[in-house]
Amino acid sequence: MTRPVTSAPAPNRFAALLARAGLDWFLLALIGVVALAYFRPSLGSKASPVPWKSITTVGVALVFFFYGLKLSFEKLRAGLRNWKLHLLVQAATFVLFPALALLARPLFGPEKGELLWQSIFFLCALPSTVSTSVVMVSIAGGNLPAAIFNASISSLLGIVLTPLLASIFLSTSADSSQLWGLAWQLLWQVVLPVGAGVLLNARFHAVAERHKGGLRVFDQITILLIVFTAFCDSFAEGVFSRYLPLDVFKLGAGMVGLYLVVFGLIWALSRALHFSRADQVVAVFCGSKKSLVHGSVMASLLFPASAATGLILLPLMLYHALQIVLASSMAQYLGRQAAAEPVAA
Repeated sequence: MTRPVTSAPAPNRFAALLARAGLDWFLLALIGVVALAYFRPSLGSKASPVPWKSITTVGVALVFFFYGLKLSFEKLRAGLRNWKLHLLVQAATFVLFPALALLARPLFGPEKGELLWQSIFFLCALPSTVSTSVVMVSIAGGNLPAAIFNASISSLLGIVLTPLLASIFLSTSADSSQLWGLAWQLLWQVVLPVGAGVLLNARFHAVAERHKGGLRVFDQITILLIVFTAFCDSFAEGVFSRYLPLDVFKLGAGMVGLYLVVFGLIWALSRALHFSRADQVVAVFCGSKKSLVHGSVMASLLFPASAATGLILLPLMLYHALQIVLASSMAQYLGRQAAAEPVAA
C-alpha cells in the first residue's frame, strides 16, 4: 500500500529555498534589525525607556555561562595547550591588521585622507570580539574551548596593546587608569560566567546538550539585539549623516576587502600549519573580528577632546556590521559542512 505524497508545509519549503540560496532566518533578521534601526532609531537608542544596555549585558553573560556548561576541564586544558593556534590568532589581531593599515597609508591623501587613515588604523589596533567570535565558532562547528580562550585573551591584551599602538602611530590623550574599567567588564561579563558554567558542567552538561538547539537560537538573538542597539545609537546620533552615501559605500567596500583579505590570509596560514578543521575555524573567526564595544569605549578614552571622534568610529561601525553579516554567512556554510560530514562518512 502506497502512502499519499504530501507536500511540505509552506514555511518549510521557504526555509529550504533560502538554504539553497545560502541564506537563513538569521541573516534575514540581521538585515531586518538594521532596517528597523534606520527607520525607528528611538526604539533601541540610549534615549529609549527600554534598558537595552542591561538586557544585552545580561544576554552576553548568559551566553558565556551556557558555553561554560558545555565545557569540561579536560576539554579546556586540551584547548589551552594549542599554542600555535593561539599565537596565530593574536598575531593576526595585533600584528597583521596594523601592518595592513600601515601598508595602505600611502593611498590616503593629506588632511581628510589622513584622518580617515587614522580611523582605519584605530580599527586595526582593536582586539577581537568576544561574544560574536565565540558564537560564530560555535555555529561553524569549531573548537569552542580554544575560541573562548583566544577571544578572552585578545580582549585582555587589547587593554594594553590598543592604547600602545595608538600612542605610537596616532595622536591620542587618555588616562590609562580608566582602562581598568574594561578589565573589570571583561571579568564579570565573560570570565566569571564561563567559570561558573565550567564548575557546573559535571551536573548540568547533559541538560545543555539536550537543549543545544535552543541555546544556539539564544546566541543568535543576543547578536541581533547587540546589532540593533548599536545601529539605533548610530542613526540616532547622526553618525552616518555627515558623509555622502558614496563615501560610506566606498569605505564599506574597503572594510569588506579588509575582512576578506585577513580571512583569506589566516585560512591559508592555518592550512599551511596543518591545523585541524576545528582549529582553522577558530583561527579565521577569532582572528578576523574587531570589537565595537572595546572600540567605542577606547575611542572615548583615547580621543576625549577630538572633534573627529565620529570619523574615528565610522569605519569601526561599518566593519562591525559587515563582519557579522559576512562571518554569519561563512559560519552557517561551514556549520552545514560540519553537520554533513558524519553523514558523508
